[in-house]
Amino acid sequence: MTIDVYTATGTKKGTAELSAALFGAPINTGLMHQAVMLQQGNRRASIANSLTRSEIRGSTRKLFAQKGTGRARRGSVRSPLLKGGNKAFGPRSVANFSRNMPHSMRRAALLSSLSYQAKRGVILGLENYPDAVKTKEAHALLKKLPVALGRSILFVLPEKHSGLSLSVRNIPRVKTLLVNYLNPEDILAAHHVIFLTEALTKAEQIFTAKKQRVAEEAPAKVQTEKKAEKPSVKPKTAKKAPAKKAAKSSKQA
Repeated sequence: MTIDVYTATGTKKGTAELSAALFGAPINTGLMHQAVMLQQGNRRASIANSLTRSEIRGSTRKLFAQKGTGRARRGSVRSPLLKGGNKAFGPRSVANFSRNMPHSMRRAALLSSLSYQAKRGVILGLENYPDAVKTKEAHALLKKLPVALGRSILFVLPEKHSGLSLSVRNIPRVKTLLVNYLNPEDILAAHHVIFLTEALTKAEQIFTAKKQRVAEEAPAKVQTEKKAEKPSVKPKTAKKAPAKKAAKSSKQA
């Protein structure tokens, strides 16, 4: 799979080959949804809080007699059925919305998100962007690139790039993100993803190095285990001595 690479002036320079391990992973929509809900839940602050009956101000007296009035039973002025009473089953600030997910599932969700955007054809490459902070030039570049201004655009940087980060900071719905902090939510929320060419190389090193290292170490472990194995030898069992029939017959006699 290839993507188009553009220069800082907006002209197309060529194409770049995407890593199959990074952008050719199986697309798992359920896993991507789970990862996004994980991020949003861990970021959610439990602020909403309603008062319970014990926290509401009011008298504890019984409003009127239990029987004889013909009215509905009333035991407290703080009842949720009355105005000024507590909220029945209201939200509490002790709610915990945080979630957890194994590292292997998080990594699979990230690769699935990158592969999904690559399959949609919304990933571009950019190279040689200057260090000068010029919002006007950044806006002119976005006009020349095959992206929709007004839709969410994500720039993926290999390292801190003050020129690009500060230039696009005032452009609505444009965000910059370091390649180390790639996550499914930002990737899937973006209508266009623009990688700096150095970020593509760094992303491949970060997110596929561990998988390659595990694949290389696996055959070595199998070979060492085979060498350690020895042929199993059954232990010799001692034969039982024959019973003395003669002694037994003499006793019977």
